[in-house]
Amino acid sequence: MPMTPPERTPGFISVIIPTLDEEQNIVSLLGDLQRARRLEVIVADGGSRDRTVARARDMGARVITTRPGRARQMNRGAAAARGRSLFFVHADSRLPAGFDDLLRRALGAQGVAAAAFRLRIDAPGVGLRFIEFWANLRSRALQMPYGDQGLCLSVALFENLGGFPALPIMEDFELVRRLRARGRVVVLPAAIRTSPRRWLNVGVGRTTLINQAIVCAYLTGVPPRKLTRFYRRSRGIG
Repeated sequence: MPMTPPERTPGFISVIIPTLDEEQNIVSLLGDLQRARRLEVIVADGGSRDRTVARARDMGARVITTRPGRARQMNRGAAAARGRSLFFVHADSRLPAGFDDLLRRALGAQGVAAAAFRLRIDAPGVGLRFIEFWANLRSRALQMPYGDQGLCLSVALFENLGGFPALPIMEDFELVRRLRARGRVVVLPAAIRTSPRRWLNVGVGRTTLINQAIVCAYLTGVPPRKLTRFYRRSRGIG
């Protein structure tokens, strides 16, 4: 798989993966990416203390290191990208076969600003199927996919919008809100599989309530730094 395509080559996709201690997940995702074509892989690491960086380099990814913060990491990765399209994807995701061609076709359609995938949580359970159902319904009806569904858009549009806003939380939500004003945000029928860890660590019901509370508070103007403190306390982080 080419890792250093010529600058801004038509058809090339720059895949940007923000990481922080993702040694257990990064290899599987990079394996999916190695089966694709005409793309480069950039791992934007926020200071991992495990073997995330070493594993990424061993599998041919470009690694950029920066201070932690998902928005900062993804913006740094985008600044180093050589493709004409950017695909932001979480390290604990698994990609559907042919994802690269699906994204190219979606972005090539008239009036499309960005594309994402349908959500599939990679574990059994009725509660998780319920989460999937509502997440996918929301994504299609409101054109509001979240970061764990991946997000692909052109470099030109990303730069025009100023990249991900410098927020400690909700950066993907806010970028998608801005994208909707520029065109359709398409949710593809193929599913991206995401780790169930954030639901299982705290509980499906509790995680759902936390997420919805944060979205509602953000929309009513609660400062993102307060939301970040609430999120960390509610999940027992720090």
